[in-house]
Order: sequence, then C-alpha cells, then structure tokens
Amino acid sequence: MAAGYLEILRARHATRLLVGTLIGRLPNATAAIAVVLFIRAEGGTYSLAGVLAAVYGVANAVGQPLLGRLVDLYGQPRVQLPAALVSALGMSVFAFAGTQTPSLAYASMAVAGLFTPPLEGGLRALWPSVLRREDQVHTAYAMDAVAQEVMFTVGPLLVTLCVSLWSAQAALLVLNAIGVLGALSVVVSPPSRAWRSAPREAHWLGALRSSGLLALLAAFLFVGIALGSITVAAVSYADGHGGDAVYGWLMAGIGLGALVGGAVYGVRQWSGAPERRLRVLVALLAVCYLPLTLVPGPVAMTALTTLAGVFLAPCIACAFVLVDRHAPRGTVTEAFSWLVTTFTVGASVGTGLAGPVVEWGGAVWGFAVPGAAGAAALVVLLATGRVLAATGDSAVVAVSPENDPNRAVEPRFSSGDRA
Repeated sequence: MAAGYLEILRARHATRLLVGTLIGRLPNATAAIAVVLFIRAEGGTYSLAGVLAAVYGVANAVGQPLLGRLVDLYGQPRVQLPAALVSALGMSVFAFAGTQTPSLAYASMAVAGLFTPPLEGGLRALWPSVLRREDQVHTAYAMDAVAQEVMFTVGPLLVTLCVSLWSAQAALLVLNAIGVLGALSVVVSPPSRAWRSAPREAHWLGALRSSGLLALLAAFLFVGIALGSITVAAVSYADGHGGDAVYGWLMAGIGLGALVGGAVYGVRQWSGAPERRLRVLVALLAVCYLPLTLVPGPVAMTALTTLAGVFLAPCIACAFVLVDRHAPRGTVTEAFSWLVTTFTVGASVGTGLAGPVVEWGGAVWGFAVPGAAGAAALVVLLATGRVLAATGDSAVVAVSPENDPNRAVEPRFSSGDRA
C-alpha cells in the first residue's frame, strides 16, 4: 500500500504541492474552533461565536466557486496568493478588533471566509500535469481525500496548542500567517505558475452548465448533510455517556475510518465505470450509518463510528474523478470548488437539521438522520445514472490541452473506464 503513495510523492513537485496545500488550508480547517475559543476568551457568548462562525462558513461557500472561476480565467498565482493575503487580513482585523464593534467583526469574518483561496480545487487541477499517468492521478485523488481527514483532525489540535502556549488571539494570527506561507509555497512552484486552463466557452453558469456535475453536486449535498448531522447527534450521545471525552473519541473514530478506507481505496486500480462504483460506495456509506441508531456503550459506539467513516473518503475520491469528467472545458478548478461548497453547505444543513431532531427524539433519532441522508444521496445517483454516464462512453480518453502548461495535446483523464 505504501509503495503506491510513495510513487506519487516521489514525483517532481508532488510533495511540495500536497504539503503546501494542506498548510494553506489550515486557516479554513481551524476557523470554527479558533473563533469559538477567541470569543470565549473575549467574554462573548457561544451564540455570538456560532453566528460569526456561520458568517465565515457562508462566505466561504460563496467565495470558493467564484475564486475558482477566476483561477480558471487568470491562473493560480494571480488569484490564490492575493486571496490568501486578503483572507488573512480579514482574520487579523477580527483578532485585533474583537467584538467591541459587532459590525466590524461580522464584516471581517465575511471577508476572511469569502477570500479563502480555492487551494483544494487548484491542487486537483494540477495533479494531471504533475503525474501525467491516469492511474497515478486517481491515486492522488484518494490521497487528497485522506489528507483532508488528517487536516481536519490535526487542525483543531494545533489551535488548542497555540491557545495553551500563547493565547486565542495569537492562534488566529499565527495559523493564518502559516496559511499564507502554504499558499505562497504552492503558487511559486513551477507547476502552478505554468498551469493554464483550457479555453472555455463564455457562459454565465460556468461549470454549472454541466448536467452531470449538477447531478453529482445534488448527491453530495446529502452526503454533507449526513456528515454534519452526525456531529450533533454525537454531542447528544456524549452528554449521556461520558461527556466531551466520549465525543472526541466518536469524532476520532469517523476520521480513523475515513483514513483507513481512503488509504485502502487509493492503492487499488478499479475497473468499471466510476459512476457505478460511486453508487455502490454511497450505498455502503448509508448502510454503515444505520447501526449508529443502536446507540450502544461508548466503546462499541466508537467502533461503529469508525465503521461509518470507512466509505467516506472513497466516496469523495471517486467523486473527484467524476467531477473531472463532467467539468466543462476550461472550468476544472471552478468545478472542484463547487464540490467543496456543496459539501460544506450540506454539512451546515445537516447540523441545523439534526438539532431539532435530537431535541425531539434524542440521540437515536439524531443518528437516523445520516442514514436517511445517505439513502437520499443514493436515490439521486440512481435517478441520474444516465446523466452521469453520458460522458466517457464514446472514447477511452478525451484529448484536451487542459492542465497542460506547454499547451500540447495531452490526455485529460476525464473519460476513461478506469478510476
């Protein structure tokens, strides 16, 4: 298993791009907990912290596809680095001004979220030009999905470390400064500077004019709802079974499951159409959510959350392949950014939906929400099967200069039968 990933990391520029992207995403991965800890240190309420975090999240969801479109139009360095600087500036204003002027706090958080650079979409757009081989690109997608789980596990730990060593204000400033350095490392790399999107047809919908992409986004809205609802249901469960420590173990279990599942999925070369495989993966994801409604003791529940996370990263990795296939010519970064936005919005909806459900029926019904959401995602994929299979049936590889820095004819890896 390790050999497959080491082959990717040994490719020229691959490690730098992956690590730089992960570091550049630190501010986004830690924003929610960093804001809560900062507001608490300032003497504010959890309600205020929640609203400010929500402002950041909504602005981030709006900004990702918009900035992704600008990246496709003008290249990565001219968009990613300025966006990272403006985002860090917005968070710095918030850190120094605090909440004494509410309007300034809301505005600074909105700026920080809106200008978060679309490094995730940018990295996925770069993989084909860095790795060249289709099987390596698909392995890199899986590695990328696994890296997300690592980042969202390590990020909160870094926040608490900074707070314990310095202060909540310092945590905001330091992590955003590190994020700028990560973005800088990516955009000054030769692949990022040389990358150019393929010529695109002028259309106000951009990537959203692809019916296949819309079908995929609709399905992953429900996958996001499933993941968001678990976090709320887990809090309710932990309140009756040991408190915060149990909640931490449940969340760690989901992350561990996704890490293992993604790692195993990425080293195997899968035959058959990726849209059919995605349906199977989403079905397994939904089925693995169902045992959570048994709400056994903490040890068994941690094992069940680990099982529930196993198919998450494989679903995301397979979705990356389909996004690349269905993205209209010249919109690859924007298309990947839409997936990020849809997943984020879904998680927020799931959090809001699970709250009333838990208050009404307790943790048991709260854990029924992710199972229902997973089933809804599967229904969407089944209903749109022909749309998702519309590309890739007539050719093994689509020829396009997309992602080719030399503008030469190069496979885009967007319509093969293997993923």
